[in-house]
Amino acid sequence: MKTLNIKVALVVFYHLLLPLSFAQSSPLTVDVANKPGDKWVARPTLTLADVPGASSLKSDSDLSRFGGIASRKEKTTGFFHTAKVDGRWWLVDPEGCLFLQRGMSSVSMLSTSGAKTAWQQKFTDEKNWAEQTTAMLRSYGFNGLGAWTDTERLRAVQTPLTYTRIWNFMSSYGKKRGGTYQKPGHTGYPSDCIFVFDPEFETFCEDFARQLAAGKSDPYLLGHFSDNELPFRADALKNYLSLPDSDPGHQAALTWLRARHGEKATARDIKSADLPLFLEFMVERYFRIVSRAIKRNDPNHLYLGARFHGSVLRFPEVFRAAGPHVDVVSVNYYHAWTPDPERLAMWTREAGKPVIITEWYAKGADSGLANTSGAGWLVKTQRDRGLFYENFTLGLLQSKSCVGWHWFKYIDNDPADTRSDPSNQDANKGILGNRYEPYTPLLESMKRINERAYGLVRYFDKS
Repeated sequence: MKTLNIKVALVVFYHLLLPLSFAQSSPLTVDVANKPGDKWVARPTLTLADVPGASSLKSDSDLSRFGGIASRKEKTTGFFHTAKVDGRWWLVDPEGCLFLQRGMSSVSMLSTSGAKTAWQQKFTDEKNWAEQTTAMLRSYGFNGLGAWTDTERLRAVQTPLTYTRIWNFMSSYGKKRGGTYQKPGHTGYPSDCIFVFDPEFETFCEDFARQLAAGKSDPYLLGHFSDNELPFRADALKNYLSLPDSDPGHQAALTWLRARHGEKATARDIKSADLPLFLEFMVERYFRIVSRAIKRNDPNHLYLGARFHGSVLRFPEVFRAAGPHVDVVSVNYYHAWTPDPERLAMWTREAGKPVIITEWYAKGADSGLANTSGAGWLVKTQRDRGLFYENFTLGLLQSKSCVGWHWFKYIDNDPADTRSDPSNQDANKGILGNRYEPYTPLLESMKRINERAYGLVRYFDKS
C-alpha cells in the first residue's frame, strides 16, 4: 500500500509540473530503436491521459468548413494566411478563422498488382476511393493533405480537405541540366551543391512557376512547397570550391571568398567564420529566386518553404536566410522522440515565421514488414506508434511556433514496388497497410489528439 501511494504521489507531482516541463519525465515509456537489430531504449512518453483535466476536454466543435475555429476570427482574405495572436502563431483560413492543419502526406493509390486487387475490392472506382479516403481522414480528425498527394482526385470530392502542393523547382531544373541522382528520400547533387548560381536557374524558375497560376483562386489550397530536403551543408563553401573551375557554383563561391579575403584568395584561405556566412548567402539566393517566381504566378497562397531536414535544423543561418522569403518554414523532423522546444523556438526566432512539421513517423515491428528503409523510429507495436503520435503532437501543440503537422504517410510501402525511392521500400509508415487495411490502435491515438487540438492549445496557453 505504501509503494502504491508513493507511485501515485510521483504521478501527481509530475502532472503539476507538466505545463512547465512537458515531456521531461513520465510514468509511461515506449521501447524505441533506430532500426531493426538495434538495442531497444525506453523513451519517456506522454499521452493525452497525462494532461491534467484531459478527460473534460471535449472534441473541438463549431468549426468552419475548412476546419478553423469559427468563434476566433482574424482578417478575412478568402485564402489562407498567417497571424500571430497573443504570442502564438496560427494559420488563418479563408473565412478568417484560426486554424491548425493536421495533415496526411502521400495520400495516393499504390500501383502494385496485389495492392490494385485489394483496392478494387474495397473501393471499386477512383471517385469512391477519393470520397471514402476523405471521409476516413476527416473521421480521425485530419483536416489537410500533405505533399505527394493525389490532389486532382481528392480535391474533386464534394467537401474536400485543405491541401498543399510540392513542385520541385531545383530538382526539376537539375533533371533538365543534368548531374543529379537519386538519394534515399531526395535528389542528390554534385558535391551536395545545388545549381542556384547557374545563370539559367532564375529563368527556369520563372517559366516553371507559370503552372502554379492554375490553382491561384482555390481557397482549399493552403500553399506551395518549392523542393524537398535540399543539401544546405555547413561546409557548402568548400564544396562549391571543389567543383570544376568552370562551374558557375565554383565561380560564385570564389568571387564571394575573394570579396572577403582579397583577389588572390583560394580555398586554403577559408576561415571558420566564412562557412555560416556563405551558407546564408547561398540559401538566401535560392529562396529569393524561387519565392519571387511563386508569388508572381500565385500571389494568393502561402509559400511553405523547401522542407528542411537533417543537420540543417541546427543552423540558425539557414532559417535566417529563408525567413524573409517564405510565409511558413517547413521541417521534416526526424530523430526526435519529443520535439525540442528550444529548437522550435530557434527556427521561428531566426526566420520570423511559423513552422509546420511536414514529415515524421514511427514504424511498427508487428506490421510484418522488414522496416529497413526510412528515417523514422522503430517501435514494437501499432499502439506504440499511436503513443508516439500523442507524445510528439502534444509537444508541438505546446509550442507557440507550430501551425500544423503532416504524418508520413497514408499507406505502407509495398515491397513488390521495385521502382520506389530507396527510402520507401519495405517500411510500416502508413495509417493503412499496403492492402488498405487500417491500423486501428494508431488511428485511435491520432483521433484523440486531432479532435482536441484547439482545446489543448487553450489548455497550454492558460497553463
